[in-house]
Amino acid sequence: MQAILLAMVLRTFLFQPFSIPSGSMKPTLLVGDYIFVSKYSYGYSKYSFPFRLPFLSGRIWERIPERGDVVVFKFPVDTNKDYIKRLIGLPGDKIQMIDSVIHINGIPVRRVENGIFFDKTRFYQPIIPEFEESMPNGRSYKTIDLFPGDVSDTTGIFEVPEGHYFFLGDNRDNSSDSRYDVGMVPAELLVGKAQVIFLSLDNDVAAWKLWRWPKDMRWNRIFTFL
Repeated sequence: MQAILLAMVLRTFLFQPFSIPSGSMKPTLLVGDYIFVSKYSYGYSKYSFPFRLPFLSGRIWERIPERGDVVVFKFPVDTNKDYIKRLIGLPGDKIQMIDSVIHINGIPVRRVENGIFFDKTRFYQPIIPEFEESMPNGRSYKTIDLFPGDVSDTTGIFEVPEGHYFFLGDNRDNSSDSRYDVGMVPAELLVGKAQVIFLSLDNDVAAWKLWRWPKDMRWNRIFTFL
């Protein structure tokens, strides 16, 4: 009983596991990755808890996320859904993409081609160029651009309101994010910061199928910090 209570406390206030259901964050996160998200990183809101607390307004013990963080948040249109994306824009920022390059307040983000990503789920064009982006704070990460010059690679200017954030998926041509249906995400909807991959299973294997782990485990991804 004590172990169950401890697990509930840890999940509610400290770390919550999430599984990755889509490829919108490739190459950083793959379908079949399981991650721990720290609930305390940005403080707490009513959306931080399994049973929402209607009396809790805004965030308590709030800490501002950093550009480049991988963040789990509630989908603004339907708060029963969890999304995971990379934080690009802070309150007050002006964000624009021009020919696949992010511009923050008119300044382009450093972006260089750096390797390839082999996507085994694609029957054609499985080899995709990877690009390394570097945020102004020095945070670097990789993205992929499946269709260079696609309509999503050049946008208008997005002005991030106070108390909101702008997110992009690392798989830039296959992500529902702040450019489209997600829009600006209120701070209240942030659930936590993605910290580490603790399990990664290939071939759509469910985590409970323990007998498949030796064959389908992506061992090189375990304990990858995000």
